[in-house]
Amino acid sequence: MIPRSRTVSLLALGAICLAGCSSEERSEQQLKPLALKEQVSNVVKASDGYAINWAGILSNANPWHFGEHVVATVVGRDAGGTEVVRMDQPLDAVPPGGSLAFTGQATTARKPAKVTIEYRPAQWRPAARIASAFKQFPVSRAQTLRQKDGSYLITGYVDNPYQLSASSLVVNALLRDKAGKLLGGGSTFVDDVKAGSPPRFILTVEGLPSGTTVARTDITARTWGSTGRPFEDLALGGAVPMHTTKPTTEPFAVDRGSRAMSEHKQ
Repeated sequence: MIPRSRTVSLLALGAICLAGCSSEERSEQQLKPLALKEQVSNVVKASDGYAINWAGILSNANPWHFGEHVVATVVGRDAGGTEVVRMDQPLDAVPPGGSLAFTGQATTARKPAKVTIEYRPAQWRPAARIASAFKQFPVSRAQTLRQKDGSYLITGYVDNPYQLSASSLVVNALLRDKAGKLLGGGSTFVDDVKAGSPPRFILTVEGLPSGTTVARTDITARTWGSTGRPFEDLALGGAVPMHTTKPTTEPFAVDRGSRAMSEHKQ
């Protein structure tokens, strides 16, 4: 026979466990789904049929979780609604409180009249650091040059703000018109990115409609992979100090701060 005092304790412990489990379930339910902020697709004639180019931006409104194992599904249908192409594109992890730009391309024998981009719900994983610890990779000396065939050549340099070397980064370029409308995009990779030694990237964006005028190029770089682990490892390794040069002036003979405090007390 279990004593009454022990029975009460066991019941209380069970209630606490149930409350904890229900609170965990509620916190999972409160996570906001990824949002497809922008998307665009272009269809152009190619030698073996039709080439489809697309670009989009996924946004993560959750400041404490990585959105992982995300897959975009691109579907093209003809004028009658018949599916002519379908492609699943695994995407990189979406950082906490951040966004993910992505681009892709596919070919099809039949011309699609409409192309849509959907995505599977993300798997959520708590981040080891706050959102501000995941710093953006600086891009410098960027140029967007229109080529004779109507394509655009984008070049620049991408740096690493972290103390650890980034083994591989994805560089995405999104092209916009003067009103800010998304026109298309392209991507490339850079490897072994060390702080202070930014490698050069070169990528080409093709398949834009004839007569397109590009007014702005948004370039971002990110870690590669379906999980946020590479990004998290860089953040846990620490960022490079902002000020690394020693002062060239002589130090003050008397500390002004201490002098001001002593005068104030008098």
